[in-house]
Amino acid sequence: MDNATRQIISILVNNQPGVLSRIAGLFSRRGYNIDGLTVCATEDDRWSRMTITVCATQNTVKQIVAQLEKQEDVVKVMDLDPRGVAARDLLLIKVAVSGAARSEIVDLCTVFGAKAVDVNPDSMMLELTGSTDKVDSFVKTLAAYDIIEMARTGGAALERGSGSLRESAELN
Repeated sequence: MDNATRQIISILVNNQPGVLSRIAGLFSRRGYNIDGLTVCATEDDRWSRMTITVCATQNTVKQIVAQLEKQEDVVKVMDLDPRGVAARDLLLIKVAVSGAARSEIVDLCTVFGAKAVDVNPDSMMLELTGSTDKVDSFVKTLAAYDIIEMARTGGAALERGSGSLRESAELN
């Protein structure tokens, strides 16, 4: 039996208005949940890159990829092997903190490689970039404090090595 795991799908799409809405709509219509979504223009302004993280079985991911490949604005789709990618999440998190707890938070930042981006008398805003597991661990550790709010990106991921999504699209 195939178990659901975190999967990363990288999509090269035409850089056109409405593409994000159509791709997200495909997921919605099929009942697939998007756990993380990052979209940005690429080095070539004709295309945008979408990195979508889903928790799904390998069979479900194959179905998603097949459905994405049928979309008019999709240039190329890759189901990335998590072992062969460099993937990073970005976290901004605001913590209510004062007094002695402030030095504890600073120590945690040192351990996790986070940095303070805003410091006020009653709060700190911290930034952390790293693997999903690292960001998850940082949030779990900070849960012992009063988290005011947080914002987190979906993952950005690139396949390791010299190959590229664009290169594989141009070969087709």
